[in-house]
Amino acid sequence: MESKASRRKVALITGGSRGIGAATALLAAAQGWDVLISYQSQQAAAEAVVAQARALGANAHAVQADVGEEAQVLKLFGALDERFDSLDALVNNAGVVDVAQTVAEYSLQRLERMFRVNTVGAFVCAREAVLRMSIRRGGRGGAIVNVSSIAARLGAPGQYVDYAASKGAVDVLTLGLAKEVAAEGIRVNAVRPGLIETDIHASGGQPDRVQRLAPNIPMQRGGTAQEVADAIVWLMGDGSHYTTGSLIEISGGNL
Repeated sequence: MESKASRRKVALITGGSRGIGAATALLAAAQGWDVLISYQSQQAAAEAVVAQARALGANAHAVQADVGEEAQVLKLFGALDERFDSLDALVNNAGVVDVAQTVAEYSLQRLERMFRVNTVGAFVCAREAVLRMSIRRGGRGGAIVNVSSIAARLGAPGQYVDYAASKGAVDVLTLGLAKEVAAEGIRVNAVRPGLIETDIHASGGQPDRVQRLAPNIPMQRGGTAQEVADAIVWLMGDGSHYTTGSLIEISGGNL
């Protein structure tokens, strides 16, 4: 077994191999956090993030895990327990989207995958984090940051209503869990990114989506993963110690 981490704060970031997750891991490392990231299939990208985080002084590791499968979430948190003495922040970032379709075209397989990864995965990861963070259970408190989407408010008609609905459930998880564990030393918040320049658009069959829709944004551009990471790391840390149950929109004014 590897030696356990020092007293630096520890963050577990799901979906940390690229995009918002990778930017969050590297910003956290630069600010003195140790990090464990999960990835589903992008091993080389995850290892690159780990190498960069280590160059910043972090004790960093990557673990392959599909958060849509409970057994793999348990494996992920088991790896956390092997490498670190505690957990101070969970970032529920892992998520999937699918090709643009109307609700009338959705298959059951698509719906089950969408909610299993985006919603059930967030719940199970949050459960495991609470078991480790709660001061009533011997933990030292901590923060959970869920990555939602403004699609939860806009509905994404004709494109991703299922994705929007899965993120709407994440918003409710954020609000309910924040109240449930506030007295246990755990803060729970969410960020709701708008149109952000990440690879998720290509996975949904629309690699040019940001450029195409940017003129509709009041700020006339898409956001960056780094801009979302800035908010996430703030919510993870002591600077937001009186903030819980908040849904912070990072959307360039797309209200």
